[in-house]
Amino acid sequence: MALPRRKMSEKCNLTLTLQFPDKRFQKLLSKKMLKRVVQAALLSPTLGAEITLRFVTAEEGRALNRNYRGKDYATNVLTFSYSEDSAKSATRADIVLCTDVLLQEAVEQNKSVVDHTIHLIVHGMLHAQGYDHMQEEDAIEMESLETEILAVLHVKNPHEVHVR
Repeated sequence: MALPRRKMSEKCNLTLTLQFPDKRFQKLLSKKMLKRVVQAALLSPTLGAEITLRFVTAEEGRALNRNYRGKDYATNVLTFSYSEDSAKSATRADIVLCTDVLLQEAVEQNKSVVDHTIHLIVHGMLHAQGYDHMQEEDAIEMESLETEILAVLHVKNPHEVHVR
């Protein structure tokens, strides 16, 4: 599915809340930049969105993943979507980024921390809008959308193999 062509300035009713229990990312990421990323990942911007981005340590990330997904480890991003039908109503979600995992992955994958953060926010936003990657066909569609959105944001395709 191709992304609808739109200008980044297209009208978008967005309420963005930022939470930094892990303060390490607070100075690295401006609200203006994060808002731009979230807007770029909104597939129906006229419907609007209420998004919270929360940057947490491995301890909180692990607890959330264990309590809500039954998986006892910290993962890079968790999306809690509250939208009943993202095709017909505003996208409402909390997106939790685990900074410890994110930092480790950026080093391992030879990516900038900012670019990897942008990728994970886009990934979380797609989950908030009903996309998943459980089946191969769905994963291909989701990766394609990520790549297209990231290109608009001038971020390299994260699905290419990066060898150190």
